[in-house]
Amino acid sequence: MNNLHAPTIPSGPTSSTGTNGQLGKLSFAELEAKKRNVEEELKALGSVLESHGVDMNTALLTKDGFPRSDIDVAQIRTTRSRIIRLRNDHKEIMARAEKFLHEHFANLSGGDDLSSQAPVETIPGGADSEIATLDRPFAKVNTVASDSPAERAGLKPGDEIRNFGYVNRGNHDGLKKLAECVQGNEGQNIFIKVSRPEGVANRQELRLTLLPSKDWGGRGMLGCHILPI
Repeated sequence: MNNLHAPTIPSGPTSSTGTNGQLGKLSFAELEAKKRNVEEELKALGSVLESHGVDMNTALLTKDGFPRSDIDVAQIRTTRSRIIRLRNDHKEIMARAEKFLHEHFANLSGGDDLSSQAPVETIPGGADSEIATLDRPFAKVNTVASDSPAERAGLKPGDEIRNFGYVNRGNHDGLKKLAECVQGNEGQNIFIKVSRPEGVANRQELRLTLLPSKDWGGRGMLGCHILPI
């Protein structure tokens, strides 16, 4: 009865994703919606644990091996189990979203090999109608280390990032999602869209392929410093 007013979480399977095969039938917008739903539920479940004064690693047994009497051990275990399942669901969604983007860009290029430094298009500064169809930049490359994954991908200081994998201006969350995208894709290609100033009137729109790696010989997995715009 000590936890009578604590939020309750039902046991049972999550309703979020299912198998990777089912995810493959979803559009990118549907994947984004599922990702948001999972993240919202994870946040709510985290609040449940906080209401009990515990986290995912707090011991639930006494030194003698008995369940603690000051907390609702059964509910905490149920909540933790659901969090673990949702985290796995989230990983599946993120992996499918990244694969979706890879397939999408491959189809746009006609299946040709994407050169990491090949521009998709160069848009004159006055072509407002074309620029309006692109996502607005959300980050800017400040510095790029020599012989880093960022340099090998073709990134340069001053480049403005429109898309970084599944991350864009609407969901980057202070660049936290960009960091998550990098961490979750070590050794895998990430497609990014970059806007690069070219003279006074023109901008060059590029699609680059970035391969994060811990073993390139420098700090981080990219070797560049990125700032939010």
